[in-house]
Amino acid sequence: MPKSPYRPHVPHPDQVACIPDVSGNTINGLGETEFRRARPVYWRDPDTIPHGELQKWFYLNDPDNPAIGAARADRQKVLDLPYAEVSGEPQQQSAEDWTRQLTEYAGSLDLELFGIARLQPEWTFEGVELDYDWVIVIGVAHDYEEISRAPEPEAGGEVVRQYGRAAKATKDITNWIRERGWDAHPQAGPMASELLLIPPALAAGFGELGRHGSIINRDYGSSFRLAAVLTSIPLIPTPEAHYGVDDFCSRCQVCSNACPPEAIGPEKVPVRGTEKWYVDFDKCILFFNETFGCGICIAVCPWSIPGRGPRIIEQLARRAERLAGG
Repeated sequence: MPKSPYRPHVPHPDQVACIPDVSGNTINGLGETEFRRARPVYWRDPDTIPHGELQKWFYLNDPDNPAIGAARADRQKVLDLPYAEVSGEPQQQSAEDWTRQLTEYAGSLDLELFGIARLQPEWTFEGVELDYDWVIVIGVAHDYEEISRAPEPEAGGEVVRQYGRAAKATKDITNWIRERGWDAHPQAGPMASELLLIPPALAAGFGELGRHGSIINRDYGSSFRLAAVLTSIPLIPTPEAHYGVDDFCSRCQVCSNACPPEAIGPEKVPVRGTEKWYVDFDKCILFFNETFGCGICIAVCPWSIPGRGPRIIEQLARRAERLAGG
């Protein structure tokens, strides 16, 4: 794939003036070889984080854009919907029955991906302890034609719309559980709350982590958004999914070539004790802010093309067989 036509990216000087002294990569733990929990770097109350002035700049960048404004207004209607209170004593039945019923209910909602993972302490931000047993993870897919317009405002509006859909699905699932006497706590983006969303989504079978730092799903590629619900209602976890994404991404350069600020690295690096693909926050965020959330890397990912993922998996399986046979 040819290099990005948006290179070189020269950040807006007003945005540059908002850059803090501390690197977002440092906050994220780039280069650290020992495990620690994540610290919030963005999508928090801007007055509580070093990059808060950059986050404010993002929301003030062309605030009258119709594509963004309409999507945010629709999302706000969802956010304003009420939650049910926990109703009476918790109903009792087997984890198998709860999982079957909840999965059937999720199938009636406006979402594309659904999975369950047992909550792990390392998935929470530093200083956060959660008294729940399970993470219910949902994914909502983008309209491919809309997200393919990235980095135009229409793609940014599409992202906002999908965050609204995800918020509605988490409210529906939260209310379903609370109406049966069990507590449930939603986690919907883009604002970060107590829980990292990518680790439980990986554990719940949504896919594998790609070079661009997003999950690659067999059917939707990276073209979807995540949300979650925390609960202790008895459930059964969804199996993880592995189909060779690491091998594919180690040889593919599509997203790194398309990235305007050249934020996608060529190889895995240590991040808080784990070797992983990493996107340079300091480079990414400046173009992200100026283009309503960018989205180029997930739009150009070969896996995101409708119908392409299963064929890639078949190709990867044949490659693995050839390599195994010498």
